[in-house]
Amino acid sequence: MNTSAEPRAATRGRKRFSRSNRLLLAGIVAALAALTLVVQVALAGPPSPSVPDQIKVGDGNKVFLIGHAVGVQIYSCNGSAWSSAVPRANLYDDNGKLIITHFAGPTWQAKDGSMVVGHAEASVTPDLTAIPWVRLSAASTTPGRLGNTTFIQRIATVGGLAPPAAECNATTAGAVAEVPYTADYYFWKKNGA
Repeated sequence: MNTSAEPRAATRGRKRFSRSNRLLLAGIVAALAALTLVVQVALAGPPSPSVPDQIKVGDGNKVFLIGHAVGVQIYSCNGSAWSSAVPRANLYDDNGKLIITHFAGPTWQAKDGSMVVGHAEASVTPDLTAIPWVRLSAASTTPGRLGNTTFIQRIATVGGLAPPAAECNATTAGAVAEVPYTADYYFWKKNGA
């Protein structure tokens, strides 16, 4: 009878068990590290846009939502000049899903009914063929997706300029021009909000 074979088999089993435990532990650690990274990226939010200093948003705020706008800037002729523009646009996420409507105020309303009304603070005109890039502060908000908004930036604008001044005169008084435009809107909130 070989009595030394029995202890060797038990030792081999412990080695396999120990090796399995180490692999399981390594897998759990890797999964937790990946989960931590996903959570950090999710909490960080979308990246801040690269914009001129005049319309940068100060420290203590972070981007939480980006909308790609397609719409019109609406101008009215009073007989001598075109009025300031009133927007009417839909904002879409990166997948083309409608997320926000934009209208006079300027106001943005999310699909959940929450709203933010902006107050223009600064603008720059990087492209003379398009409406300016703007930084707006949140003048008022309502609870919901847009409820914690602190700032809005309108950038990457295309089109939307008022018609030529000569087209607004006594004979065209009361005329309304809807000028197509596109832009990207970045919505900011306080860090930790």
